[in-house]
Amino acid sequence: MENSQSGNSEGLLFHNARKIDASGQVDGFWMLVREGRITATGVGAAPDSAEIERAERVDLGGDYLTPGFIDLHCHGGGGHSFDDSEQEIRAAIATHRSYGTTRSVLSLVSNPIASLVHSLEQISDLAESDPTILGSHLEGPFLSNEKRGAHNPVYLTDPTPDLVEELLGAAGDSLRQVTIAPELPGAMAAIDQFAAAGVKVAIGHSDADYSLTLEAFDRGASILTHAFNAMNGIGHRAPGPVPAALNDPRVTVELILDGLHVHPAVAKIAFETAGDRIALVTDAMAAAGSDDGEYRLGSLNVTVRDGRATIAGGETIAGSTLTLDKAVKNAIFELNLTPVAAITAATVAPARALGVDEDFGFLREGLFADAVALDSEFNVKSVWIAGSRVID
Repeated sequence: MENSQSGNSEGLLFHNARKIDASGQVDGFWMLVREGRITATGVGAAPDSAEIERAERVDLGGDYLTPGFIDLHCHGGGGHSFDDSEQEIRAAIATHRSYGTTRSVLSLVSNPIASLVHSLEQISDLAESDPTILGSHLEGPFLSNEKRGAHNPVYLTDPTPDLVEELLGAAGDSLRQVTIAPELPGAMAAIDQFAAAGVKVAIGHSDADYSLTLEAFDRGASILTHAFNAMNGIGHRAPGPVPAALNDPRVTVELILDGLHVHPAVAKIAFETAGDRIALVTDAMAAAGSDDGEYRLGSLNVTVRDGRATIAGGETIAGSTLTLDKAVKNAIFELNLTPVAAITAATVAPARALGVDEDFGFLREGLFADAVALDSEFNVKSVWIAGSRVID
């Protein structure tokens, strides 16, 4: 249920929690929230004060309390897509909220330029009224045809300064990320242009080799889109984009941890190499949080069977049906990562990638009070956004 309880004007006191964030795990944790932000934290009994006395108390009963999850890369959920109507977008966001995602970047697949312009404008308008929308992500159209994955080849194109400017103009300040194949004509200049505009540039859906990927990072790219997927693999003489990203401290590495996109053994190697630069993403399409069946991803028909999404009539994976809570659980129970490492990958790692870690990603004083209560098996129980309970 949405907005079932708004933040108390006198504040909220969360207590009796097992806090987990990138700084570690703390039992007996408490935090005070006022006007949407965390104003104080501590361990044990909260100190006596008039401010704490007036606050409404939220007893976690020993449950885990983590920062809200942030999804860098998501296309929809609950049967709804982010390249559709405002109503569909809001419904998709609500679906992911129920699984702990408190802030989302809305990803768009390759479509006609006019459609992308419309979607960017729509997301920009929505982001002004809904702060849970961090902005948009253009996963296309500047992609390699050979590594296009579930993108319609008809709509792929090379970047030109005028086209880049048109897309930037449509999005205003809301374009957060763009995925580019650096081998395309004009791609390096486009990386310069997007980076100068404050947009995070990701390398992905690319036939680039190791050295070209490094050059793109030197030009300002700072994210690797869904590592291992839609790019060259790791060869012992031709390492490809993945080692370039894993070994570069400037780069955040997206990982779809659903057991289908990347084998758990390979995913664990990525975590062991890049540590807190791994950002769990869903790359979810409309079927996330919904049933198997027939769906659309942009202009393509998608079939979902046993939770696996593929382009209709083929075997090409078309996004995922993953939610971030499941990705966190997979990290803990399949990869045997510590809860701190798993939560870091769903919170502060994406926040740092976007440059918003001054507001999100930790449970500490001064940050927005986005929080998720999890039971002992890391199932979502409650969700708060800026101190307002949205899922109970």
